[in-house]
Amino acid sequence: MPQTLSIASWNINSVRARIDIVERFLTEEAPDILCLQETKVVNEIFPTDMFRRMGYVHQVLNGQRMHHGVAIMSRVPIHEDDRLDWQANGEARHVGVRLDNGVRIENVYVPAGGDVPDRTVNPKFGQKLDFLERMIQWSTQLEDKPTILTGDFNIAPMECDVWSHKQLLNVVSHTAVECELLERLQRSNGWVDIGRKFFPAPERLYTWWSYRARDWAESDRGRRLDHMWMTQDVAEKATAHRVVEPARSWTKPSDHVPIITEFAF
Repeated sequence: MPQTLSIASWNINSVRARIDIVERFLTEEAPDILCLQETKVVNEIFPTDMFRRMGYVHQVLNGQRMHHGVAIMSRVPIHEDDRLDWQANGEARHVGVRLDNGVRIENVYVPAGGDVPDRTVNPKFGQKLDFLERMIQWSTQLEDKPTILTGDFNIAPMECDVWSHKQLLNVVSHTAVECELLERLQRSNGWVDIGRKFFPAPERLYTWWSYRARDWAESDRGRRLDHMWMTQDVAEKATAHRVVEPARSWTKPSDHVPIITEFAF
């Protein structure tokens, strides 16, 4: 019998501030594994009890006070707690685990990169580009390991991944240099972008809407910043993918919504 498994990813923008909608999501969607980004909390005060109560007893945390932070919460066993420092500054932006079937899950929170797409005047943009270069170096050395790479990549790579390609060409997250780096990362290990496998371009597939919009749904100025990639052998086991867009309208929402991929291993 194949093992069915669902894996979700969500930039929650403070897990403690949004614990109610996390619980709602786990109740309504019940993924087997939830990868969180931007948890904004040190490990010691992460709200672990709610997750345990919901059956997510396997927990790997990589937290940081006030900023960043990633976590993997699971109802199935997970092993090998890896934390890679692709920014080379100690920020909590990655955690990796292995499932019993040997598949690895790498949960990453790529830096946003600030507002100005010029590393000479905006060091944050340079840090983002360097982070991606280190990810490419890591990716080229995976040596045929079955892997899922998911999280907030903070890049909308395709023209149809943003509400207006023309207006966002010089906006961080959709600049040519970022999109080219992400394409290099994808090519470096033949990663399958599972969102676009199930929703081929140019289908609409946004995962983020700014808080600045008075009515996010009416203006619908979205971007696809959250991704789930996987090696070809894992992609062949994927049976469905979806974006939980209604979560953007929940009480005290994150500006990101969850993505979920289902598998039959």
